[in-house]
Amino acid sequence: MRVTFLGTGTSYGVPMPGCDCAVCRSADPRDRRFRTAIYVETPAAALLIDTPPDLRSQCLAAGVRRIDAVLMTHDHADHVFGFDDLRPFTNRMPEPMPVWASPGTERTLRKIFDYLDRPPIPGTSLARIDLRTATGAPFEFRGVRLTPLPAEHGRADMIGWKFECGGKSFAAIPDCKRLPPATLDLCRGVDLAAIDALRIRPHPTHMNLDEAAATLRRIGARRALVLHLCHEVSHAQAEALLPAGISPAYDGLQIEL
Repeated sequence: MRVTFLGTGTSYGVPMPGCDCAVCRSADPRDRRFRTAIYVETPAAALLIDTPPDLRSQCLAAGVRRIDAVLMTHDHADHVFGFDDLRPFTNRMPEPMPVWASPGTERTLRKIFDYLDRPPIPGTSLARIDLRTATGAPFEFRGVRLTPLPAEHGRADMIGWKFECGGKSFAAIPDCKRLPPATLDLCRGVDLAAIDALRIRPHPTHMNLDEAAATLRRIGARRALVLHLCHEVSHAQAEALLPAGISPAYDGLQIEL
């Protein structure tokens, strides 16, 4: 299983338009962050977590040529507004692309992208999507066991995702303030875990670096990462503040499990 972090930033992205802070002006390429999205490849499947507004640019930057299915985490703009950028991939597929979402996220997607339930006008193209409800139970897709991971993130109907394939496991929860005990249990001992860490100071709906580090220690993954960083913290600063064994992810980071 190969995991590629297409984007690791928060809703504004980094640099943030109109900002002259040190991180937004940083020359460190790890401080340039698209909105969060993750690409997971196995021998039989190419899976995408979320469709941020930067999706087209992310796919071009990472050389993504195939997406077999999408796993949505929640319905905030920075995670769904690139949904129509799935079109070049669905146009090449013989059947509509499966997209799994929590019930709340599914309702929002059907409202924003109301064409999902309508045939296209002849001669035009629409993203051909098979939108499915993630009920909470694990399911299989092309040899990958996929488990929704409920998390608390403000008012969002938020789920992360656990991947299991070929004896390896990966848990990703891009946005969260707290993980329920059942989700912690599902994540414990995974080979790779990546969770939200917005900044240094506390936030009402996101973990900060200290909260994320404490949660990752409870998970006990073989490799632990934080992501969804805003412009208040540089990559180097996050590296220095995080305890041993926990690192910040960055755009383009690729991990083989």
